[in-house]
Amino acid sequence: MLEKNSAADRSSKFQDKMVEIGAKVGNQIHLRSLRDGMSVLMPLFILAGLGVLINFVVIPYSVGGLKGILNISNPDAVIAKMQIWGSTISRGTLDVTGLLMAPCIGYAMAKNRGFSNPLSASVIALVSLITLLPLTVSIVPNGKKIAVDIGGVLTTNDLGSKAMIAGIIVGLLSAEIFVKLTKIKKMKVNLGPGVPPMVAEAFSSMFPAMITISIFALISAILQGFFNTDLITLIVTVIQTPLRSITTSLAGYLFLYSSGNLLFTIGIHQSVITGTFTDPFLLINQNENMAAFASHGHVPNIITTAFQIVYPQMGGTGATISLLLAIFLFSRYKASRDLGKLALAPGMFEINEPIIFGFPIIYNLPMIIPFILLPIFNALVGYFATSIGLVSKTVVMVPWVTPPIISGFLATAGDWRTPILQVILIVAGAFIYLPFMRVSEAVSMKLAQEKQEKEDLEKAVVE
Repeated sequence: MLEKNSAADRSSKFQDKMVEIGAKVGNQIHLRSLRDGMSVLMPLFILAGLGVLINFVVIPYSVGGLKGILNISNPDAVIAKMQIWGSTISRGTLDVTGLLMAPCIGYAMAKNRGFSNPLSASVIALVSLITLLPLTVSIVPNGKKIAVDIGGVLTTNDLGSKAMIAGIIVGLLSAEIFVKLTKIKKMKVNLGPGVPPMVAEAFSSMFPAMITISIFALISAILQGFFNTDLITLIVTVIQTPLRSITTSLAGYLFLYSSGNLLFTIGIHQSVITGTFTDPFLLINQNENMAAFASHGHVPNIITTAFQIVYPQMGGTGATISLLLAIFLFSRYKASRDLGKLALAPGMFEINEPIIFGFPIIYNLPMIIPFILLPIFNALVGYFATSIGLVSKTVVMVPWVTPPIISGFLATAGDWRTPILQVILIVAGAFIYLPFMRVSEAVSMKLAQEKQEKEDLEKAVVE
């Protein structure tokens, strides 16, 4: 009995320690600022996905169906004019992703540091990023073969997905430098009493702002003057491209995503890993796909944010929509069926905490196995089906709460084959979950029976 209690205590201490470590990592200020800043931009990316969907699915099909009724003589010209709306949305979202990233993350960083005026940190982050852009760009004019250098322009090539990691780094660093400098008393300009608070606050942070921007301008001057490059190109070459090739490769993605799912089974949210190591790069891939699709170019990436929603994450982490199906089809255990009824509605919208903590999946070894393996299976099937052209690549950013089947149709811009593949995966997943579910239910029933027998024995002793 003492040995059992000792083992239980050790297990409890291990669980508490892991939860404590996970909480510390999840609350690390730079990681938290990264998540907070990116969350501000998510509605814009979803809007961009909506624009792509309307431009290349709704409008062409609508004009094609109505051209006979409305006697449209030149449907291509009508489609092109109607697509201007979606194209302008892409210009204001996808084409300036990096430019938007820096101020959003700078704001979040300053706010998380407890700085009283995070908006000023946001502006400084934006200016700092712009100082790092090249002073001239090389283009080939129409009808010419030789490139010429043009100054005084900002190109979307330097402001879009290419600059996302640079935007993240500059947002974090500029806010850190600025906030630290504002805490130095000698840096503050005191205009005396009677000055409006907003004016006084602006002048008090004037020198920290000037120094912060000057630091990034100096870095830019050194790189462009002595090394004939700029920081964004350097980051793309040295950091972004190598990291993205690892985290969004099939093996790298599956390892990181599965590691996050494993952490979830001991009570640590998977965003500790995915929010830092995969989400930014998946978003870059997603934006590249949307931009390429919108410009009728080659869609380059298979593994994207929408790919994760459509395949490994159906019904939430662990693809638990399949577990719900297994419960309704095969379970005779009342507790499971009652939980399934409760978890069905949120589970359809990717919210699966009721099933994760209620079944439970956390600290439940039989259920941990399919919880980790099924998303790998779904991702592999989705990846190879996409690579051989059985289904289309994900070119539309869909909200993570989009129900399965609908998500597949929307994310692939109306490819009807994707929802069919999702249905097959959901059903296959139910059979993968089934044996583990039965083992877990058998254990639960045995524990419940032992508990009831113990209570009956205690009652008999009292009587």
